Amino acid sequence: MNIPFLIFDNTIQKISSYLLSKLIKIRNRHWVIFDIFVFMTAPFLGLFLRLDGNLNLQEYILGLGIATIVFLGVKLIVLCCCGFYRRYWRYASVEELTYIVMLMITAILIQTLVFNFLDIFDQKSNLGLDKLPNSLPIIEGLLSCICVIALRFSHRILERINQKQAILTAKEKVLIVGAGNAGLSLAEDIQRNPQFGVYPVAFIDDNPRKLHIHLRGIPVMGNRYQIPELVESLKINKIVIAIPSVSGEVIRKIVHICKTTGIKTSTLPGIHEIINDCVRLNSIRDVRIEDLLRRKPIQIDIDKVAKFLNSKTVVITGSGGSIGSELCRQILQSHPSKIVLIGHGENSIFNIQQELENLITNLQHSHKPLPNIPIISAFIADIRIRLRLEQAFEQFKPDIIFHAAAHKHVPLMELNPAEAITNNVIGTKNLLEVAKQYGVKHFVMISTDKAVNPTNIMGASKRVAEMLVLQAAIETENHYVAVRFGNVLGSRGSVVPTFKKQIESGGPVTVTHPDITRYFMTIPEAVQLVLQASVLGRSGEILMLNMGEPVKIVDLAKELIQLSGYEPNKDIDIVFTGLRPGEKLFEELFVEGEEYEKTEYEKLLIVKNASRIIPSYLDISVEKLLAAATNNDTDSIMSLLSQLVSGYKPKFSTANPEINALNINTDTHQYSSSNIGVSVVNG
Repeated sequence: MNIPFLIFDNTIQKISSYLLSKLIKIRNRHWVIFDIFVFMTAPFLGLFLRLDGNLNLQEYILGLGIATIVFLGVKLIVLCCCGFYRRYWRYASVEELTYIVMLMITAILIQTLVFNFLDIFDQKSNLGLDKLPNSLPIIEGLLSCICVIALRFSHRILERINQKQAILTAKEKVLIVGAGNAGLSLAEDIQRNPQFGVYPVAFIDDNPRKLHIHLRGIPVMGNRYQIPELVESLKINKIVIAIPSVSGEVIRKIVHICKTTGIKTSTLPGIHEIINDCVRLNSIRDVRIEDLLRRKPIQIDIDKVAKFLNSKTVVITGSGGSIGSELCRQILQSHPSKIVLIGHGENSIFNIQQELENLITNLQHSHKPLPNIPIISAFIADIRIRLRLEQAFEQFKPDIIFHAAAHKHVPLMELNPAEAITNNVIGTKNLLEVAKQYGVKHFVMISTDKAVNPTNIMGASKRVAEMLVLQAAIETENHYVAVRFGNVLGSRGSVVPTFKKQIESGGPVTVTHPDITRYFMTIPEAVQLVLQASVLGRSGEILMLNMGEPVKIVDLAKELIQLSGYEPNKDIDIVFTGLRPGEKLFEELFVEGEEYEKTEYEKLLIVKNASRIIPSYLDISVEKLLAAATNNDTDSIMSLLSQLVSGYKPKFSTANPEINALNINTDTHQYSSSNIGVSVVNG
């Protein structure tokens, strides 16, 4: 072992760490002082180099002094006028490098012109400028440019010096799967934060063109199939999957390979969950079932959505819930003037308000700050109390309403039908009437696939709410729509949290039926499609989200058990308990008489004749439903819903939709259940 070399290496590491700690504290006013020093010494150094060290100061002193003052003035004026001293240099990158070079070239051109002009003038004044070489402005400018770049990138240079020490002292050596933008951003953030004791030692990527290249000094060492041998040879402590845009099928295969190593495997969120493309060390989380069922990224017209929501006042009901809170997060990125959080649960509203305000603060300090700062307002209200809604609308004057507030838990609503009616039906009716009263032009209601030929109170109540929205659209001719989709992974009412609790307690995991299937989406994915549906420019129609292929609940349970590190029916048993009240074996896709057609967006379908399937006695029936709910008259509620909602069957249904769903002619752009999967929220 070379002891002197180790001593020298440790000394360099200590010096660089000390300088790095000091550089963090430097502000732009300090950079101005450094630049002035550089600009005042660069002319002398430039002349010294130009004359190969044969510099007679007495001969050049006057002209050099004048040139130094001129060059200094030109560069400071150019840099100040172009906002050079309003930049944050700790994370300087290629963009900042280009910016410095362009400014310095501009300064060199200007000072060359000024120098030549003064040189002509000096032939009469004898100031000594004519003795200086004509190349001095260029040589001095290049030296100044090199020094300014070195100063501004000194933080990054010292970080690189510290990387070797970080590798030696790191508690966790990380293998990053994915050498794309997300993986590179993650590696950069880890390298900038050595205090966490984590360091990336290699990338894995299936693209053969990236093999053996280095990104930020980190090599790409193989594809996914080489993970086990690299984990062993590099002494890896942790694997991070950093490919947020791939499908769940790819994630499943990679996770399966990683499991063979016995090393902890984490991931970055899906592309829909990453706010403003911001990938950080704290973005890393455990692999979830949502990752395994993730589909390819949905292509939506982000610019159109952003333009629609920009500078608007947006009201979101149920904003403390799973869908409502994600609506808030994604709407924030479109820069509305105000987001009004309406909800009944004060704790959940407080939590999302704090999260949004923290997110705004973080974005203000990021590379992509918000162009305008939205006002986040919380309004605690029960949508069943119309007067309270009127007070909210009077105060905030909303432009757009996203109605996500609803009772969605099927078995609980079977036991409490009065609550389902007052909240889902009467609450929606109140909201629509107040929206009409205050001239709100845009109204989007989150509905459910359970509204299609419902066998439960929850689904039937949501179908009535859909009809109320369609009726209001006809009356106002405003853009009022309902959006149906299916079960949402990670939402409060989904089966996933229940399964997780059962696994944590040692099992068994309970599934109602071995053949029961549901359509699933992730929360961010569903919300993006809701936002896209809001800008289609149509009114009085129901939009349906294409949910893809249905998933067997028993398969979902098996995946969750395996993700938790156990073997299904070996470590954790799966037990079948039978269908619950109001529960279907298969979700159906069509209401009798509805006609479906494509929209310009692949994942969105539209019920083009939805407004024509509204009974003339809707208002009278809703009033009777309210009276029955007020009296807690379950029999009357079920009887009225049976008359009002087509297909409502208040009993178990095990019919296969492949047999019972309508077979509609695909030549007219209408779809049978074998073509699409659309479904709303089970939580």
